[in-house]
Amino acid sequence: MLNSLHDEVAAKLRDRIFSGDLAPGSFVDEPALCAELAISRTPLREALKVLTAEGLLRHEPRRGCFVSEVTERDLDDIFPVIALLEGRCAFEAANNVTDADLVALEQLHDRLNRSARASRINEYYEANFAIHEAIITLANNRWLAQVIGDLRKIVKLARLQQLHAPGRLDQSLSEHMAVFAALKARDAEGAEAAMRTHLTRQRVALRELARNQKSRLSA
Repeated sequence: MLNSLHDEVAAKLRDRIFSGDLAPGSFVDEPALCAELAISRTPLREALKVLTAEGLLRHEPRRGCFVSEVTERDLDDIFPVIALLEGRCAFEAANNVTDADLVALEQLHDRLNRSARASRINEYYEANFAIHEAIITLANNRWLAQVIGDLRKIVKLARLQQLHAPGRLDQSLSEHMAVFAALKARDAEGAEAAMRTHLTRQRVALRELARNQKSRLSA
């Protein structure tokens, strides 16, 4: 019962962090959360340990927990690793993909294309996520999936919207179609290279977006 309760509490706090309700750098008020969630300190502290291990919180001795802040340096460090790992997933997926898998992927890419043409960014993100998840699943490597999932949480903490960078939506679509073409050809090395390019360009777009926002603020 205790395990399920602290997992539930961790999920609630994780959602609050991702939504911005618990803002980066903010202090986690344990007594207030215990009262609000009607729980004791034990499951809350177990939940905080989980989120600290995920990198979403940082613990400071004698002070407590704070929501982690993601820096540009963090993103520079994380994206090459994600590109490497998801590239390997694409490599394995190309070796494992079946004709039925390609039909399912074709449908997802049709959704992606329609969303891009209509500039429906939220729908594009949903289709994009589904495609990445499908490729990770096809790789059939739980260790890759686990590490990618952990790193994605840190990136999500930054609450970034790389598709808002000028020209990024069309560029992203083109990159996805390159990955899909390699998967259809069962070209493992081509799929890996295309996926790594896709993730690397995401970071470039985010850096450009950050520069533009900084320029507007200083203008």
